[in-house]
Amino acid sequence: MELNKKTDLNRRDFMFSASGILAGICFRSPLGGLYTPFDQNKDLAEELSEKEAELVKNSSMAEDLMNYFGRGYSCAESILMVSLNFMDLPDKYVWASCGFGGGMGKKDLCGLLTGGFMGLGFAAGEIGEERNQGKSKCSAAVNEYWKWWQSQAPLKCENIRTPGTSSKVCVRLGKLAAAKAQSLIEEMKAK
Repeated sequence: MELNKKTDLNRRDFMFSASGILAGICFRSPLGGLYTPFDQNKDLAEELSEKEAELVKNSSMAEDLMNYFGRGYSCAESILMVSLNFMDLPDKYVWASCGFGGGMGKKDLCGLLTGGFMGLGFAAGEIGEERNQGKSKCSAAVNEYWKWWQSQAPLKCENIRTPGTSSKVCVRLGKLAAAKAQSLIEEMKAK
């Protein structure tokens, strides 16, 4: 079956579909079990390590992030915006992420995580392959981003930016997330 017909998806339908996809990702790992949460006893750094600073320095998306983050764009909007810029896509697509900032407005899944997923989805649509092959590449990239995120931070906004925590924690994670998303987008294009 060929899928060339354009589908209009209103905002409510999009949000419903996106939340189902994210819920599925949260509760399923490639091994079939529940996700392994971030070690809650681990402190989140506010500053980049030397190695992290080098990664950020070599990522145009990470450098571009501060043009949006904290300047009227939520965390989800910021990472999606730099993804769109990196792929030369229209910035109007950033609206796909407007309900995801601040942990979906509920201090739930971090917008840097969900916005990163969206950027990877747009990238899959840009690689010019058959839908199934593009979806397969996107799934692999999302799984890699998910595993990487779990090694870096808690899933939920409320556990990242706890009362008394500096916004520097989010800035650091944002730069690292943008660098990771860029590397995954580049990998998708190269394969």
